[in-house]
Amino acid sequence: MSGGLTHFDGSGQAHMVDVSAKADTDRIAVAAGWVKMQPETLALIKDGSARKGDVLGVARLAGIMGAKRTADLIPLCHPLPVTKVTVELEPDDALPGVRITATVKTSGKTGVEMEALTAVSTAALTVYDMTKAVDRGMEIGGIHVTLKDGGKSGRFEAP
Repeated sequence: MSGGLTHFDGSGQAHMVDVSAKADTDRIAVAAGWVKMQPETLALIKDGSARKGDVLGVARLAGIMGAKRTADLIPLCHPLPVTKVTVELEPDDALPGVRITATVKTSGKTGVEMEALTAVSTAALTVYDMTKAVDRGMEIGGIHVTLKDGGKSGRFEAP
């Protein structure tokens, strides 16, 4: 980490960072995560026979909605004009479970990492919610930023 924690003022009080002097730049963030489950639960998702319906389709929409509502959920997060959100959910027999990737774009004064992370988290929680009746032991994890680009700090790619 460089420059210290920006969400605290000189006296240690939490505050929203002033980004008014920053230039608008194109920004992108990608986040990823997964939901591990029993192979039988994954089979229900893959063949579309889950009782609550199209698990992956509903989770995709939930992830998009989550990205758009991030500033309502994270107290010091700036509301941003999100210009694009994609959420991909891929069944993975080797996990077994669903791998989730979210990409968020904007043109603005601050990045969209939180929006991408919120999209993945919301999609994962939706997968859990829609299938918990058959598999309460599911595990959500691995949620992290894999790519961030734009702004003064430039590009970051997870190793």
